Amino acid sequence: MSGGEVTSQSALAKLTVAAPLLAQDPLLALVVALCPPKQLTVATKKKGTDLALGLNNDALTLTHRNAILRSLCGMALHNQLDGAPLYLLGGNSAPGGGAVAASPDAALALAGISSWMSVADSIRQDSQELAQLLDHLDGYLAARSFLVSSPSCTIADLDLYMAIASAASAEVLTDLLTSGTKRANVTRWLVQCQSTAADLAASAPGAGTVAVDLDGLIPIAPAAQPVPFFFDGEEDEAAVAAAAAAAKPSTGAAKGGKGGDAKKQGGGGAGAGAAAAGGELTEEQKKAAAEKRAKAKAEKAAKQPKQKQAAAPAAELNISALDIRCGKILKAWKHEEAEKLYCEEVDVGEDKPRQIASGLRPFYNLEEMQGRTVLVLCNLKARNLVGFPSHGMVMCASNDDHTKVEFAVPPEGAKIGERVVFEGHDGEPEAENKVAKKKMFEKLAPDLKTNSDGVIEWKGAASKTSAGPCKAVNGMPNAQVA
Repeated sequence: MSGGEVTSQSALAKLTVAAPLLAQDPLLALVVALCPPKQLTVATKKKGTDLALGLNNDALTLTHRNAILRSLCGMALHNQLDGAPLYLLGGNSAPGGGAVAASPDAALALAGISSWMSVADSIRQDSQELAQLLDHLDGYLAARSFLVSSPSCTIADLDLYMAIASAASAEVLTDLLTSGTKRANVTRWLVQCQSTAADLAASAPGAGTVAVDLDGLIPIAPAAQPVPFFFDGEEDEAAVAAAAAAAKPSTGAAKGGKGGDAKKQGGGGAGAGAAAAGGELTEEQKKAAAEKRAKAKAEKAAKQPKQKQAAAPAAELNISALDIRCGKILKAWKHEEAEKLYCEEVDVGEDKPRQIASGLRPFYNLEEMQGRTVLVLCNLKARNLVGFPSHGMVMCASNDDHTKVEFAVPPEGAKIGERVVFEGHDGEPEAENKVAKKKMFEKLAPDLKTNSDGVIEWKGAASKTSAGPCKAVNGMPNAQVA
């Protein structure tokens, strides 16, 4: 849609949107294309970043993208996009429009949709935590088809899918989904969302006037499925192994392999075909399968001692992996959106101060934050905390129920930027990526505590600087430090 306005006397809502914004947001374009054209007036502007949805003759105006999307799927158009065959709010919208009447479950599902869309926003802003998100999703989706209870993909599923499919290169995303611990559940969900988006784009009533471009999203390949075998239940292991071997040519042929390989792998023409189809195996096939199993077992046994000799013992993880430095808060101010966060500029001995967000507003007033000498964990990956780019962590001691918190501080005379070490652990700190990937801080933190004198220790090894040990600022004893 290049410009202009589609009007209707029966329109329930009016969307004003900049054409470049619509072209760059495939989900917004898809939802607009799905809306009944006689119920939604769409006005596009050739330039700018305008985005607004007017309801009830502009008596109410929404300007936030996610709120606009949820409104279009629900109340704005009398829930036209949240009933069969579409359930973009999971059938959980207001009574009369969805599959489910108003209920606590429906309210929780709608809240879940809003939360997952916020997760999609965070991935668009900062894709560094993509691997961690995929791990979380894989576990979350192990017993779920979609992000919230729904007969089909919701607006949240589509939004998060599109965020993931545009957050990294095809090579990186494929590697995240297939290498190492394969994320089968999230792959299955991504493929389902991809298919749903394509089907909706093809059948949308407004697809002829609103361009829905899904080509910019990384294609997700479904996981390879094994060839099914069917048995009567009375076959022995040799029969099962032979049938599996005989079926291999089918898999190879599907991938473009040569049919001639069937004789090599299956033990010969018609007999192999009969075995693959579930027919009775010949004595020769059973014997061949048994010999093959015995040979593989012997080879595995022969390799085991060599592998044990070659394997070097892994270095034990210790506190030297963390880069804890003496720092000074140069400036602190209240976060505009998060009521528990302070934003700080902290000198840790680098070319310029680091920006760090800390959840200390319940424990310190703003004046107490200014000019503080503190300990800073520096080899954490930078990330956005409620929209604020934070790189590092100001360390504090706290009691068990986290009702009392006080700064962890270096001794007077310690140099800004000086690294804190622990007795007996003088190794070099690990890189930020490795600390995040191996969850090193999470593994080391439970043993980072103050002793009875308030001195910071790790497994009994005292902290050290050129000026002495580090402590909780008021000497809090036996406290957790993080």
